[in-house]
Amino acid sequence: MKNNASLIYNVCLVVGDFLALVAAFVVAYIVRVKVDTAPLIHTIHPLAYLGIFLGVLPFWILIFALLGLYDSNIYEKRFKEFGRLLVGSFIGLLFVVFWSFVSTQPIFPARLVPIYGFIFGFLFLLVFRNAARFTRTRLFNVGIGLTNVLIVGNTDTTGELVESLSGHRSGYRIIGVVGGKRHVGTRAIPTFPRFADFLKGNVKGVNSIIQTELYADESRNAEILTYAQEHHVSYRFAPGNTELFVGNIDVELFRSGLPMIVVNHTALLGWGRIVKRLSDLVFSALLIVLLSPLFLIIMMLEKFTEPHAPILYKPARLTRFDHSVHVFKFRTMKNAYNGITPEQGFAKLGRPELAKEYRANGDQLSHDPRISALGRVLRAASLDELPQLFNVFRGELSFIGPRALEAVELNQSDKKNLILSVKSGLVSLAVVAGRPGISFEERRKLDLYYVQNWSYWLDVTIFLKTLRVIVGRLLRGGARY
Repeated sequence: MKNNASLIYNVCLVVGDFLALVAAFVVAYIVRVKVDTAPLIHTIHPLAYLGIFLGVLPFWILIFALLGLYDSNIYEKRFKEFGRLLVGSFIGLLFVVFWSFVSTQPIFPARLVPIYGFIFGFLFLLVFRNAARFTRTRLFNVGIGLTNVLIVGNTDTTGELVESLSGHRSGYRIIGVVGGKRHVGTRAIPTFPRFADFLKGNVKGVNSIIQTELYADESRNAEILTYAQEHHVSYRFAPGNTELFVGNIDVELFRSGLPMIVVNHTALLGWGRIVKRLSDLVFSALLIVLLSPLFLIIMMLEKFTEPHAPILYKPARLTRFDHSVHVFKFRTMKNAYNGITPEQGFAKLGRPELAKEYRANGDQLSHDPRISALGRVLRAASLDELPQLFNVFRGELSFIGPRALEAVELNQSDKKNLILSVKSGLVSLAVVAGRPGISFEERRKLDLYYVQNWSYWLDVTIFLKTLRVIVGRLLRGGARY
């Protein structure tokens, strides 16, 4: 049974975007023609102006559609939606300007009207999209628009799905688990030993089936797929070995024409590596030049506070292909605790119990006694990381990448080799996307997600989130990972 809630939401987005753009260009007309007293280039009647844009704006909506702004996989990704709205609005503006150029009659009463329209349009679209997302979530909370899901399988993935789809906020309602008794826990989810038993229960309203394991008996697999096809129910297969089907995937015809699935360790391949390296080179060089006065000031302060201590801290870290590099940082530890492990430092301080708290809290303490007063300031604004721009310029690190860790730390992860498929980064998804104090394992999962799902837009998103985190930390005066 097909669920039309997503289709209805799509229609609402199309209509809402259209109305937001109409309102934006109406406001732009009012601001420039009615409010601004400067002379106009052309005198265009409001109804004529509105009529022209009602005919042009469908092409703008088409541009949004081509950019994927009406695809369900972007509904909850605010940063990606923000970027595509910005790009789509700019392309739409160029289309309108081009239309004005080739049109036999003037469209704009003044040159500032399209600029105002672009600005108001982008702002109105953002407001509408966030309002639509808020409304959709509230409807989910009261059980409206939910997708009824049947999960088939008894694997670890089944348990993860039950956990992630719990709560109506996800937009899904689990109506049963076939063969997944041990994963249901205390939640009131019906369980069925076999798919045939589910059918006997006369459970109706299935919108989607997610199968998490393939049975040795092919007739059981065929039974599930046939049911989905005959009843127009969406069907998905979630592999138990999730590492095999993430990252960069392609299908090729091998030698005799046999189709094969090609799975690369990372999505950062080909042109992506070239563009990423060029971006690192250009931006690191530019920032080194622009921030050179700040470098000098920090170096002078380091020497003033502890004259005989080194300015830089150069720990060994792992990067792509398990290579070890010395990353450059401004020293933030008191010299007595510089260059030794946290356990050694806390023992030397006479407080060995802090080492356990430090590790349990995601390698951070709110008031670490080993850090100097200047170091706290540098860490609060992430200024101690600035010398790593030279590592980026030299090609040892990247601006964005998995967290650069010591070998002894990264060796604790069984995904070490996968994480080291790309260069380690000055900024990582594990820092900006993770909750404060999350475990070492959870951070490495975020690193692995970055490696296997890299895109240039993901790098842009992480960079923007980094700025938000730094600003928030400065306002709160909090510690940093």
